[in-house]
Parts: sequence; structure tokens; C-alpha cells
Amino acid sequence: MQEYKKIVISKDQIVPIAEKMRKEGRLLVMIHGFINEEGLMDVSWDYAVDPVVESYHVIGETSFPSIESIYDVAAAWPERELNEIFALEFEGLDTSKRLFLPEDMLETQGKGQIMVMPLSELREKNEYKGGGLR
Repeated sequence: MQEYKKIVISKDQIVPIAEKMRKEGRLLVMIHGFINEEGLMDVSWDYAVDPVVESYHVIGETSFPSIESIYDVAAAWPERELNEIFALEFEGLDTSKRLFLPEDMLETQGKGQIMVMPLSELREKNEYKGGGLR
């Protein structure tokens, strides 16, 4: 069974930690984001350091350096998800195409609107554009 270790860091430490983990052959498990009890954004980068999952948290920030150049798609996909859902910025990440939100949604309603849009409305917008949500 794996243990979980939470470590709070500054956003300046994201890239050096990712480079160190990659050099050591550690897997990037996931990048998560949520709004904590204090109403602050809490983003974590989780690495497999057997038998522990080390979870590096940056709290209260909305802009971060991307680690796509270090972990490729394993980092790019969750970074793009967090960009769409929470409007978080990842410096250097290509966000010109949407992952799952309708292409015109962000231009007409603002970034991060999936959090407040009813699912029925999201489905309607996606069906109109030929999207996959059914």
C-alpha cells in the first residue's frame, strides 16, 4: 500500500522538482487542482516515489510554469484540463484548442465557466458543434 506525503512548495520550485523527479526516473502520477476550504486554489503535482506518493502543493496561485517539456503529455493533458476548468495559466503551454469544452464557449462566457454552467447547457452547446457529450 502506498503512503501519501503532502509537501507545500512555492511555484518557483515546480520545475526544479519536476526535473529532479524525471532524472530519478519517477513517474508523474497526476496534476490536480481544487478550491480548498479557505477558498484558495490548491494545485498539486503528484509523483510516485515508492512506496510513497509525494504530492507537491502550491496554494493561492493561478499562474504556473508548465512542465510539459519535462513530462510531455503526462503533464500537458492535466495542465490543459486545469486551464479549461479553473482558468489556470501554465506558462508555455499551448491552450489554443479545447479538450472538452465547446470551442466558442470560452470566448462568449469567459474562462473556467464549466464550474457554473448547467450540464444540460454544456450538452446543448456540444451537440450543436458536433461534440461528443451525449
